[in-house]
Amino acid sequence: MVVMKERTAQEGLSVELEDAVRAVSVVRFDRGSAAESQDAVACEEPLEIQLAGVPLAVVMRTPGDDDELALGFLITERVIESLDELLSLRHCSVAPDPEAEGNVMRALLRPGVRVDLEALRRNLYASSSCGICGKATIENALRRAKPLDDSARFSRSFFARLMERMRLAQSAFERTGGIHAAALVSPEGALLVVREDVGRHNAVDKVVGWAARQGRIPLAGHALLVSGRISYEIVQKALAARIPLVAAVSAPTSLAVRLAEQAGLGLVGFLRGPGFNVYGRRERVWEDGV
Repeated sequence: MVVMKERTAQEGLSVELEDAVRAVSVVRFDRGSAAESQDAVACEEPLEIQLAGVPLAVVMRTPGDDDELALGFLITERVIESLDELLSLRHCSVAPDPEAEGNVMRALLRPGVRVDLEALRRNLYASSSCGICGKATIENALRRAKPLDDSARFSRSFFARLMERMRLAQSAFERTGGIHAAALVSPEGALLVVREDVGRHNAVDKVVGWAARQGRIPLAGHALLVSGRISYEIVQKALAARIPLVAAVSAPTSLAVRLAEQAGLGLVGFLRGPGFNVYGRRERVWEDGV
């Protein structure tokens, strides 16, 4: 059985502040004066994700919801397709360095579930390398996750106040001003879950991990919200989770738009009020009353 912590707070809230925030010394300059003080900053630490004791990846993340992060990473990187393929997922109880305690998640697959570790490492390397062209990058993504077969469409009014609602759930951002967020929106427009992290892609993995725990994968008809821009990696992760639309407060990148066009995703950028831009499969968004 997969071992994961149970969340006692409301699911829609982001990571607990004691995990996400650290106090640091600071000198504040203001109106010609300088004074020593304390400031709250977003916590950033490495997390090693292991598969059967073999290191698979190290991500720089905000501690908290590590189980969701690791599970989401395994799904969006196509290591597994669902929670059912996992025998267990837990923090390692023994660390070589006391400071590394709590910074290793170990996954074990169920008997009969096989993974080509060398091929997986090559895929992970190719996804993060700079020496391959955009065309090859997109082809690699579409080999690992087929284009969407999802008829979902979203009205203009669906997006009203989505970013504002996500922002109100960002407790760590409220304290630090330096942390990203991702949220999952139901087909009916309900904000299902919000997760925060120093990395946008980590926040997305936490959201996908939460959805996997709830038995919601694949996420047909849902929308993904992210703070900042929409990068290729965000679209690739949405594709793996079968999410047909990604919306963000900022712009998409060129490679994100190209992948969205070929994979069947709609992208909404500059979602900061009543107006926004639609990229990729633009037919996924329609004007109310039309």
